[in-house]
Amino acid sequence: IEAQEYIANVTGSSSARFEAALTWILSSNKDVGIWLKGEDPSESVTTVDKVVCLESGRPRMGVGCRLSRALLTAITTVLLFFWGLAFLWGLLILLKYRWRKLEEEEQAMYEMVKKIIAVVQDHYVDWEQDMERYPYVGILHVRDTLIPPQSRRRMKRVWDRAVEFLASNESRIQTESHRVAGEDMLVWRWTKPSYFSDSER
Repeated sequence: IEAQEYIANVTGSSSARFEAALTWILSSNKDVGIWLKGEDPSESVTTVDKVVCLESGRPRMGVGCRLSRALLTAITTVLLFFWGLAFLWGLLILLKYRWRKLEEEEQAMYEMVKKIIAVVQDHYVDWEQDMERYPYVGILHVRDTLIPPQSRRRMKRVWDRAVEFLASNESRIQTESHRVAGEDMLVWRWTKPSYFSDSER
């Protein structure tokens, strides 16, 4: 009612024209900068008789208010930009650290494979010279020989990857199961290539 009286005093428009304008706002899909509110602000208004107040979508502000609001918006935008930049930079550092750790782990795995091959081969040579009782050596025995007790938990992943690598990529080492000292255990046996056996015949 206050808005209708104000418009009538300023423009001289009739109440019918004011209601027609409200009806056009309700039926229009355009954003005209005026929102029609009912008794419950959360519910949308569908008819003019339910409109109790008008709300401006573009409030009038003074120069100082506009400047402070623009400054706040600019500062917020800059802070969000730098926060996003810092997040991406941290993510990049984390990925580089992860890649470096994976490379170090892979290198440690290959070094472990070399040590395992050397131990199994030396054991087989000792067996040929009657310095060892069996031609095979227990996998856990090799692990305990190569890795100190205090490092076994830290090196577990490297050891597991090395064992898996040998099982799928090393033909000179054969994995078997034997009973040793009354206990079943997995062992490694050094296997000579076939051309060595042929040449020895």
